[in-house]
Amino acid sequence: MVDTNRFSWFQVPENVKKLLILAADTWHNNSESEKYMQQAITEAGENTDILVSAYRYFYYKNNYSLALQTITKLLDKIKKAENFPESWEQLKPILINRREENQIRLYLNAYSATGLVLAKLGNIEQAKQISIRVQEIDPKNDYGAGILLDILTRPAEEED
Repeated sequence: MVDTNRFSWFQVPENVKKLLILAADTWHNNSESEKYMQQAITEAGENTDILVSAYRYFYYKNNYSLALQTITKLLDKIKKAENFPESWEQLKPILINRREENQIRLYLNAYSATGLVLAKLGNIEQAKQISIRVQEIDPKNDYGAGILLDILTRPAEEED
């Protein structure tokens, strides 16, 4: 019996909670655990909480391609809901003006995370570009883009 009450704050159907718990309980069996996570994503549809959970799951499982796929779904969902323009030049002022709103914070967090995943996948230039963009909007470095940019642009240490 799977106890879903320990996640009462998580606003998803009980069957999805059960799948997430099963994914966590079978963490060390990658194929089994991933099967439950994929089912949870399928059954929850475009649920924001599930997409965030799935992104984190895949990231910590070192499955960066699925982490990127999942975080892209989340970004696309927010872009569509907020009717964001495609061009960064048009989007940037919107993000700056609304950066304290929950949905915008989630978008910036996910966009910054995209930079991290791209760096893990070896797409350094794209990761730098995202980090620079997030840093322009986030002077307090709430999303860690400045740290990632520093790591990506730090000169290689010379060996003796």
